[in-house]
Amino acid sequence: MKLNEHIFLIGFMGCGKSTNARYLSKMTGAVQMEMDQKIVEKQGMAISDIFEKYGEVYFRDLETDLIRSMKEKEPMVVSCGGGAVLREENVALMKECGKIVLLTASPEAIYDRVKHSTDRPLLNGNMNVEYISELMEKRKPKYEAAADIVISTEMKNVREICEEILEEMERLRTRAERQAR
Repeated sequence: MKLNEHIFLIGFMGCGKSTNARYLSKMTGAVQMEMDQKIVEKQGMAISDIFEKYGEVYFRDLETDLIRSMKEKEPMVVSCGGGAVLREENVALMKECGKIVLLTASPEAIYDRVKHSTDRPLLNGNMNVEYISELMEKRKPKYEAAADIVISTEMKNVREICEEILEEMERLRTRAERQAR
């Protein structure tokens, strides 16, 4: 299936954005972009260093600039940073050129997936299910409000998740075409 718009994968860290973006890229032939990785390359420093040196607001500005630049690009699969949709401006920019897919998982599953990671600045010193659960609950309304499609990543393999994403994308496209007639 060839993409006719960007797919923005959002969700809490560890919900499977990068893994599923890679697989979707293979399935569709679309370029995959890791927002965080792109920012790291442009800034020449790790995200944790950007946070430490310039603060979270500066980092969020970099995310907004990157999303804005995507309007002119061929449709791609974008793995967004965990906080990319915390700004309404980012959500509006994403919706102008694509669909937003929220990937979900339980706090326990997230913890299990990220517990050995050292590159999660928001979890440094707070690597536990309770903290993850609190942060997820805080972000949940923003994630759900932004999402065009919601997909659980638990108890499914990457192929099943990606097929479900593409089926939902097609369903939305068909519905939009019917409404346009």
